[in-house]
Amino acid sequence: MFTGLIEAVCGVKSVSPGAASGGSLAVDLGALAQDSRTGDSIAVNGVCLTITRLQGTIAAFGLSPETLQRSTLGRLGPSSRVNIERAMRPTDRLGGHIVQGHVDGIGTIQAIKRLGEFADIEFAVEPELLEQMVPKGSVAVEGVSLTVAGIGAGSFRVAAIPETLNRTTLGNAYIGERVNIETDILVKIVRRQLEAILPPQSSLTVERLKQMGY
Repeated sequence: MFTGLIEAVCGVKSVSPGAASGGSLAVDLGALAQDSRTGDSIAVNGVCLTITRLQGTIAAFGLSPETLQRSTLGRLGPSSRVNIERAMRPTDRLGGHIVQGHVDGIGTIQAIKRLGEFADIEFAVEPELLEQMVPKGSVAVEGVSLTVAGIGAGSFRVAAIPETLNRTTLGNAYIGERVNIETDILVKIVRRQLEAILPPQSSLTVERLKQMGY
């Protein structure tokens, strides 16, 4: 489990997308390697991966076919920079939100509006992902915990603060870039429960929720 608070931006040393059997990824963890070991879970651009080998500061990870299909990791190259977060400890503060590292889909940056040191970034995503978001709720983009500032027809936007832009890869984001998206687990749980309660093809309205006791 992660929080969406990025610890470091690290460099990719090598990546092998592989074929049907999966691939591999090597990342230079730098100082983070001192407190890491084989078997540890680490979020790389929001994707939970397991260290399979650690040589000095270089950590190797296996990429399953599912990971390659559901995320952007297969598009990385030796010059790529990635957001890194190690799994949280039970005693850590949950400063962001609960991030599992299980990517729900890929979004595309369609607009970036600079507001001084801040940035308003809009992402185009599939309708299925938008249905799992709520305004002012949480979303993880490339592993970064962000707040949904608004939801439109086929897109959502976030307001990134200077700290986020300076400490993550979002500071170098560009229009057309494809990014990993993980929606809030709490929203997914509530939505799943409502789907189980409501009859098929039923429309969810405020009045209907009142009748159900919400």
